[in-house]
Amino acid sequence: MKAIAYRQSLPADNTASLQDVELPTPALEARDLLVRVNAISVNPVDTKVRRGNAPAEGQWKVLGWDAVGIVEAVGPAVVNFKAGDRVYYAGAINRAGANSELHAVDERIVARAPASLDDAQAAALPLTTITAYELLFDRLGVPKNGGAGQTLLITGGAGGVGSILIQLARQLTQLRVIATASRPSTRQWCMDLGAHAVIDHSRHLSEELKALGIDEVDLVASLTQTPQHYAQIIASLKPQGKLAVIDDMEALDIMQLKGKSISLHWEMMFTRSMFQTADMDEQGKLLAEVAALVDAGKVRTTVNANFGKINAANLRKAHLLIESGTAQGKVVLQGF
Repeated sequence: MKAIAYRQSLPADNTASLQDVELPTPALEARDLLVRVNAISVNPVDTKVRRGNAPAEGQWKVLGWDAVGIVEAVGPAVVNFKAGDRVYYAGAINRAGANSELHAVDERIVARAPASLDDAQAAALPLTTITAYELLFDRLGVPKNGGAGQTLLITGGAGGVGSILIQLARQLTQLRVIATASRPSTRQWCMDLGAHAVIDHSRHLSEELKALGIDEVDLVASLTQTPQHYAQIIASLKPQGKLAVIDDMEALDIMQLKGKSISLHWEMMFTRSMFQTADMDEQGKLLAEVAALVDAGKVRTTVNANFGKINAANLRKAHLLIESGTAQGKVVLQGF
């Protein structure tokens, strides 16, 4: 089968950083689906793994944790899917990724793709949807249809996770949603997705909030550059507020949270699949719930750029865009 893979960690502008290769069809575990991949999207995790995780000598490593495709075969213990089903999912970081014609994935983290979206549009959603959903409901603990009278601040609102988090918070809670963005295009993107207001994260967050008449917020979802905004986030949170983070950091001084009794929550959407948790199937369920919201016209795709066919050259371009920090919404590729 065709795949895009690498053997050593290299900058994305090096042609050897991602290469077109031929690999064997993956073997299926008991609860696996074998999916023929039609479309993928690219996330920051792809670039982080490429830069910092080289495979064993002589081995190929395949990235890609967002896919839409058709089930071709199922493992002996599969109960929820059959050949011919059109599915979407993010996969597991401790298994081969989906940048390949055929991909093996555990059925518990899979759902049927939104019928109203084409493959590329649907491929933009899984990883960021799982991240945003778990952050909002499992980490910050916001009740479904709850949060009335509370304010959620989302830093990096125009990124992949922010773009779906704005929508989920508006559709499934009563929170007031304030997003951050620094360019006119990204500010408008956040407003179009449903943010009640947008402030500029290149300025002091607390001052920007006060200009809206907001002294402090109840919840913060810090999605990028957390160390850069950390002091302002603490200043902007109410006593006993909650801070959820997803970005990688060398260090974070948690003692700064003590005075206000602020709680810190990490979200990593691969945790359930990595540790085969008892509630691993919650990811398939939440993807099914969001697919229904999409088909009802309540949530829209966050795709903002289609880089064409799934091949090494186009994937390298996508990695370079993600690494630039200027991506808005999601980047997708479609077809081999």
